[in-house]
Amino acid sequence: MSVKSLALFSGGLDSILSVLVIRAQGIAVHGITFETPFFNARRARASARAIGLPLTVMDITAEHLEVLKNPRYGYGRNMNPCIDCHTLMLKVAGRMMKETGADFLQTGEVLGQRPMSQGKQSLHVVAKNSGYPDIIVRPLSARLLPETKPEREGKVDRSRLLAIQGRGRKEQIELAGRFGVYDYPAPAGGCLLTDPMFSKRLRDLFRHEKDFRIRDIELLKYGRHFRLNEEVKVIVGRRHPDNEAIQRLAEDHDAILRAAHFPGPFTLIPYGGDEQTRRAAAALCALYSDAPPDAEVAVSCTTEGITLLIKTAAVSREDAERWII
Repeated sequence: MSVKSLALFSGGLDSILSVLVIRAQGIAVHGITFETPFFNARRARASARAIGLPLTVMDITAEHLEVLKNPRYGYGRNMNPCIDCHTLMLKVAGRMMKETGADFLQTGEVLGQRPMSQGKQSLHVVAKNSGYPDIIVRPLSARLLPETKPEREGKVDRSRLLAIQGRGRKEQIELAGRFGVYDYPAPAGGCLLTDPMFSKRLRDLFRHEKDFRIRDIELLKYGRHFRLNEEVKVIVGRRHPDNEAIQRLAEDHDAILRAAHFPGPFTLIPYGGDEQTRRAAAALCALYSDAPPDAEVAVSCTTEGITLLIKTAAVSREDAERWII
């Protein structure tokens, strides 16, 4: 009877090598990767195609948001709950493992590569809390870790697994060469939750919007964000791609503002706002438009298909800096 593995697959070099090391033992490997508003599967898809790995992509947004709001083991430097996130991914992968009849799970984790989430204790905690503590194989560091059930049962040859540890990449690069793999992604986090600016905006969203939607998270990725008061914020595009993205995410009940006679940013008040808020947003729109300093600027404001014209001077730079998130 053939042995099958389900590999958590990010598409980075370590996860590629993890798959190749296990496949070299004649074990069939299927990959699983995850998507949320904070990370996507583009890199995983590309790397899976390159090595011929069958790959399942799963959206885990709902479960991930619950973890993100209240992580048992806290956050990293920004809003990344690495230990809780890895635990969730293994839980979801474990469910798929049972459904597909795979024999064990595997990851590309390297002991000591990431201080918070890949120390020996952290790896143990993640495996235990996932509910699959004895069937998670970490091929790149397995000989430095306790023997797992697949190894004891002879489904995986422990002697052909590796003992890599630390933050260096020399051993992985040499191993990739032996497998004939030379084109792989550069190391990169790929998760917006590690980005300081995005994390600051997300904290603000959690603090002020109890019933936020996925659209509200998507908007955090674009433009300048200004918190006018506890109820309202304004988003002002920076560049053309920002303007296009904000416009694409805008809805009829939002207030959409643009300078009428000068080039300028697409400006959005999510969910509309009152007249005072719209006047403040118009002043921000004027500030970042190409209107001359101190000029009165006509700004169109559209909500629910109705457009009004607001005449305003640009807000002061000092006020804009005070409001910016």
